[in-house]
Amino acid sequence: MAVYTDVSEVELGALLTEYDAGELLSYKGIAEGSENSNYLVHTSKAAYILTLYERRVERPDLPFFLGLMEHLAGNGVTCPLPVHRRDGKVISEIAGRPAALITFLEGMWLRKPAPKHCREVGKAMAGMHLAAQGFDLTRPNALTVGDWRPLWEKAKPRANEVEPGLEAEVEADLTALEKEWPVDLPSGVIHADLFPDNVFFLGERVSGIIDFYFACNDLLAYDIATCINAWCFEKDGSYNLTKGTALLEGYQSVRPLTTPEIEALPLLARGSALRFMLTRLYDWLTIPDGALVNKRDPMEYVRRLRFHRQINSPSEYGIGII
Repeated sequence: MAVYTDVSEVELGALLTEYDAGELLSYKGIAEGSENSNYLVHTSKAAYILTLYERRVERPDLPFFLGLMEHLAGNGVTCPLPVHRRDGKVISEIAGRPAALITFLEGMWLRKPAPKHCREVGKAMAGMHLAAQGFDLTRPNALTVGDWRPLWEKAKPRANEVEPGLEAEVEADLTALEKEWPVDLPSGVIHADLFPDNVFFLGERVSGIIDFYFACNDLLAYDIATCINAWCFEKDGSYNLTKGTALLEGYQSVRPLTTPEIEALPLLARGSALRFMLTRLYDWLTIPDGALVNKRDPMEYVRRLRFHRQINSPSEYGIGII
């Protein structure tokens, strides 16, 4: 669950007096997500999300995240907005944690997205990439190829506890990716975590994108590769070519990919799979059983790694070279 820090009714009521957000009626923890503590807050004026930032979210990064949301909303992307306090600030503090009050977004995330939903996600991501152009702040990706080895070294001694032979397999993948990782593709602001639970739908239409707390400046095609991993594999580990084709066609209907971007997709998808495997592996090995956190099985992304390793052409994802 995603409640690491408890907030009392008294604390929350006092916090709301710093906003023109109405009086507290009710609130409850949201048991989804993995990085921050989130509460759904109902007041006499509206519904809000209260986010307490912890774990991997650094306070100096908050102006980037919150400012990006405002910039995107001002450029046609439906996403939550930070609520400004009476003093004009958007960052508060509660229960010893930096926090922000965020507008509530209607919609629901899909447990079983179909190809038509993947197409809409592709369109939404491309629209977000274009809308982010001109955003003044920058933030390097804190979990890109240069950051994977330090994370791997922490998990490496126990990797074979998860599966025999995993240490040698991951070491080979990481070494290859470090040597071959592209640096000269189109770049900009990416979401970097656009999993199904971060995209809301109303019917078949995307109603909004949430959770920008991994957003950063990086290769735009890397964001697409992460989407391929997050949206286009089935529970049995198989790749759904129909979903992949729909996602990529949706993206290209808004922002056509360059030939070098298309050619780099197998490598980028392999790297994205390694990145999420490594964070899952580290958490799997270090978070104690019984903690109030859903530990995610790293083997799901080991299987994706193995799939990407065997790809010979981007066409196997559902896209052709222009």
